[in-house]
Amino acid sequence: MKAKRYIRYLIPSSLFGTQRTKKIVNVNPTVQTHRQDAKESFLTVYDYNEEGFTEDKLQTVEDSFRFLDNQHISWINVEGLIKADVEKMAAHFGIHPLIAEDILSISQRPKMDEVEGIFYCLLNMLYFNKEHGCVETEQISIVLGNKFIITFQEDPERDVFNPIREKLRMHYSKLRQRGADYLCYSMLDIIVDNYFLVMEGLGEKIEEVEEEVIRNTNTLALAKITQLRKELIILKRNIAPVRDMITSIIRSESELLDERTIKYFKDVYDHIVQAHDLCENYRDVMVSMQDLYINNVNLRMNEVMKVMAIVTCLLAPATVIGGIFGMNFQEIPLLHNHIGFWVAVGAMLLIPVWMLRMFRKRGWF
Repeated sequence: MKAKRYIRYLIPSSLFGTQRTKKIVNVNPTVQTHRQDAKESFLTVYDYNEEGFTEDKLQTVEDSFRFLDNQHISWINVEGLIKADVEKMAAHFGIHPLIAEDILSISQRPKMDEVEGIFYCLLNMLYFNKEHGCVETEQISIVLGNKFIITFQEDPERDVFNPIREKLRMHYSKLRQRGADYLCYSMLDIIVDNYFLVMEGLGEKIEEVEEEVIRNTNTLALAKITQLRKELIILKRNIAPVRDMITSIIRSESELLDERTIKYFKDVYDHIVQAHDLCENYRDVMVSMQDLYINNVNLRMNEVMKVMAIVTCLLAPATVIGGIFGMNFQEIPLLHNHIGFWVAVGAMLLIPVWMLRMFRKRGWF
């Protein structure tokens, strides 16, 4: 397992994450990307009011149509998107075709729309993959109508809504006492709160890389810094628009939003602002870490140059003395004296020793 973890660093494209860069940066909203239909779609309905609660798994999309006007609050959760099924539900529940198009879109910017009595929120659920050290996204669409909510998810195997399901199963929970708008708030709140868990995992990764940069400055550490900065781009791209989305909800005058619920959305706004500030702090840490890496490289280079300069200075007296006695003159002091060789060698040794002492005294090394 450890060998597999480090093999990828032998491939240059994996080392510097160039494929990840293309996935993060190269997003062109003017190009219509076609989503491939999921192999299978799962529909679950949570129908409730103050007195009762039912949870049903539906076999077909048509089975959900009866929950449109049943005087209860209905949450229809669609896991796995199939274009034909989404269009059928949009036609029956009065969802505008533009909203249906956004539901089926890929790599959309988080946003909020209100079209023909339907309140629509699109954002991403974030997950931190500890094995690969990367942030994964899953687009989710929340459609709020009169006494119903429909959520469209890409991945049928994971989401962050289990705490909401548990509260709905509780007889006296606050969620059961309020309307569909409060359920919408609960969904947005738990998605935003999960952002902090993702940033916590990413923060641990940043601490590990920071320690590695301090201990050992090498190309691998630079590659990890680059990868973490790319993950922060994903975080910022998903968190910053959500702040604007929540602001639009608070300012909305939709009849679907109870005035009592607006204060709860303000609480979500406080959380997303805090998440955005934390994301900016992480970005500053990564910039400082990159500067630390560059400073360490320069410091190591300076140390090498200092040693080479000292060695050059120490060899300079021997070079000068050897050059003097190697000149082609007839008369040179001590040239024909039997102790001349030893005087020259002694000078070659004593002068560098004296130079070393002076360098040490001046604090040059």
